[in-house]
Amino acid sequence: MSLVVAVDFGSTFTKAIAVDIGSGELVARAEHRTTIDTDVMDGWLACRAALIEADRGVANAEVLACSSAGGGLRIGVVGNEELVTAEAGRRVALSSGGRVVAVVNGGLTATTLKSLRKDRPDVVLLLGGTDGGNAAVLLKAAETLAKYSWRRPVVVAGNIEAQDEVAALLKTADVPHVLASNVVPEIGVFAPDGARAAIREMFLAHVIGGKNLSRDPGFAAMIKAATPDVVLRGVEVLAGLHGDVAVVDIGGATTDVHSVIELDPEDANLGREVVATHPVTRTVEGDLGMRWSAVPTVAAGVEAELIPDDEPLRTAAIARHRDPSYLPDSAIETSYDEMLARVAATVALRRHAGRQRVVFGPGGRVIERSGKDLREVDLLVGSGGVLRHNAPGTAERILGSVAANAQEEGWLVPERAEVCVDKDYVLAGVGLLADREPQAARGLAAHIHRTARAGH
Repeated sequence: MSLVVAVDFGSTFTKAIAVDIGSGELVARAEHRTTIDTDVMDGWLACRAALIEADRGVANAEVLACSSAGGGLRIGVVGNEELVTAEAGRRVALSSGGRVVAVVNGGLTATTLKSLRKDRPDVVLLLGGTDGGNAAVLLKAAETLAKYSWRRPVVVAGNIEAQDEVAALLKTADVPHVLASNVVPEIGVFAPDGARAAIREMFLAHVIGGKNLSRDPGFAAMIKAATPDVVLRGVEVLAGLHGDVAVVDIGGATTDVHSVIELDPEDANLGREVVATHPVTRTVEGDLGMRWSAVPTVAAGVEAELIPDDEPLRTAAIARHRDPSYLPDSAIETSYDEMLARVAATVALRRHAGRQRVVFGPGGRVIERSGKDLREVDLLVGSGGVLRHNAPGTAERILGSVAANAQEEGWLVPERAEVCVDKDYVLAGVGLLADREPQAARGLAAHIHRTARAGH
């Protein structure tokens, strides 16, 4: 049996799995706290020792890794109009596995550049203009970056006809940059793939080493992409097996939603989006989480009328924010965790999916939609400690509650999806294997549905 090892250097834990290349069978798994305080490779070496103990073939296995340690990938977006290029850039950044720390509309000036510096993006995504359209804002932004000696990597994904001039400006000032195809080549078209690949290139070339996570050069050699980028690729593989898929990852600080669906062209005229919906999407909700974000999660749940405005619950949320390592020690505290998870999953999916409503105009009654229609999703996958480590049935209750009252309120969330949980945390491994070992990736993706259903 030939093995490959997939490793995720997470912000809190480093997870590693050994996979049979031929079948995609999960052979062994291990995890260790991410050793940011010393060297992140220390945690990996502990995982490697545990994997070798389970199967000695791990000692000679190829290792593929992803990382969100050290704060993950921080992306700043610079575009023209908020509703077009800046919004498109935000979506590209999220689908590329990054956390959007700044969005600058209307180009870039000395003042807005100063603000951008304070946000400390690892990569800047520079957009502006449709192909053949107005290039003035894009060129002005490049001039500003060059004039004020910007030194962080830049991905240029705007008006294709202006890119040579933009590249010349950046090259003269020694600004690290790469060119990509235009994210918005024409109004109503969203083409993120080129920019997504370019951001990955910059992440590997400039960001990983710059975070000083390890003194071992082997660390950078292991890393293939940012963890959320890899997970989204894993969801694409899963969708190839099961149809439309959505994944909700409930963490301590954020709740991420990934979805891969087949878009219905007949719905296009119902949308209100200036930037077209894309089949492959990721969103990150920084105010929804189980620990660091527990307080705003309660506020979001009360606002959405998902939970009562309960003082003991608010007190419990404050305690979790103050002690992110807290584990429930009573039935009532466990119920508070479940309530937080239910709010985080429901609100995050609503924001990701959007809403349908009836409006009245000159032509009479019209149905309008905003966002992405997830109602026909076949498989809803949960991830995160609250779903993986709690009693049987917990995840099914949490994810099963997402559709409650959604139809009456117009939310386009999954209505009849089968629910399962990525109990062994293999989605990142699926994404790492997807292009290198596609057969193994499909076998590992099948493992999620086969062995990790909620309540079992």
